[in-house]
Formats: sequence, structure tokens, C-alpha cells
Amino acid sequence: MAATVTEYCTAVSNDVSKEMKEVWAWTCDTFDDADKMSSPLQGATMKFLAEWQQPKRAELQLAELMTIVLEIGCFTGYSALAWYESTVSTQAEIITLELDPKMIAASRRTFDTYKLNDRVKLMEGPAQESIEKLTGQFDIIFVDANKEGYEGYVKQILDKKLLSPRGFIMCDNGIVFARGMTISTEANPELPAKVRPYWTENGKALRSFNTFCKNDSRIDSVLLPLYDGVTLIKWKNGQNFVRLN
Repeated sequence: MAATVTEYCTAVSNDVSKEMKEVWAWTCDTFDDADKMSSPLQGATMKFLAEWQQPKRAELQLAELMTIVLEIGCFTGYSALAWYESTVSTQAEIITLELDPKMIAASRRTFDTYKLNDRVKLMEGPAQESIEKLTGQFDIIFVDANKEGYEGYVKQILDKKLLSPRGFIMCDNGIVFARGMTISTEANPELPAKVRPYWTENGKALRSFNTFCKNDSRIDSVLLPLYDGVTLIKWKNGQNFVRLN
């Protein structure tokens, strides 16, 4: 039933571009773990949110628009392509972070093939180190990387005031919904034994992250049962936005 619902929602939602479909197909054909990639429906959601977010900064100068999207975890560049396509009108810069050499090569292939290098900057290396080097503020921050790192990455972002006053953070896999492992280590008895330890540890890390989001007094957060679980985070009203660059 879940697959049928997703298929229907995809069919009646905005379609993704030919280029995004090509990256999706290439990733599925090339990588055994292609299920880590955002779905076409999620790609359409990203584009919708990015296009909706733009008017909030429409009165700012172009120089202030140049850094708008931060992505932690690039994989094959599918989501970076979504951000790129949805920010054509502002010519916003997209900064994406990746550690895995295999995925760095795959992402660069996507950026070269679809000519994204004018606005997409790939920072290689551990995300924590890359985040520490960042300055300015971002309207959209997308976190889809190693699950045990989520809590540290988001805390670092908040501490450095990298999230703009009206911006939001979107974290993927907040429930590990398809596997259920955040809710309970026994939630998915059909999960193959060889991957159960991996997803069990991810579930524990995400449960800790969800608790952190609930208890941090600086932010509002909501965990939605969409895709593999999506967490949305924003500043609480009245926060002090002096940046710590």
C-alpha cells in the first residue's frame, strides 16, 4: 500500500526535470545502495520548498543571495541538481559536503555533465571540519549524511548561527521509516540479518537526534512521517541572530 500511495502522489505532483530523471536512473543502475538517494517525489518537494523560500529574500541585494543552500551529504548530486534548478532566478550558490571518494567522483560527474559548477561548490572531507570553515547564513540546509553525525552537525550549525532567521533545516531519514529502526530495534522483523546491526545503530543515533531537536530551546522542530522520515527545524521567534563567524 505504501508503494502504491507513493506512486500515486508522484503521479499527481510536479514532475522532476529530464536531467534529474537521468541522474536518478544512472544512480540506480550504478550503485547497489542507490536507495540512499532522495526519491523523485522528494526531489520535487525540495524544488517546491526552494522556490517558495525565494520571495523571503527578494528585496536583498544579489550579493546577499549568493549563499542560500547548504547540503550535508551529496551522494551522486541528485539533490544538488534539484537545488540548482530551483534557484535559477536568484543564481544562488549551493554548497554541498561529501566525504566518500566514490561519491565525490559521482557528484563531480553530475556537476560536469549538467554544467552545475558555476553555482555548486563541493567541499571534500569530514562534514564537521567543513562546517567549521563556513561563514554567512543559509536559507535552506539539507542534512542527509551519516546518521550518527546528525546531532553534532545541527548543533554546530545552530551554535555558529549558520541558519538564517527565516531559514529552515531539513533532515532526511528521521524515522528510518521504511525500516522502522528509530522507533524500535524490533520494528522490522523482515530486515535482513546482514544489515540489521547497521540500521539498528542508525536508529539509535536518530532517536538521540530527535530527542535533541525536541529539547533544544532555540528551535522549533517537527518530525513528519514522509519518505523515510523528514525533520524540519527553524529558529524559535525572538532568537538573537548575531552571527558567530
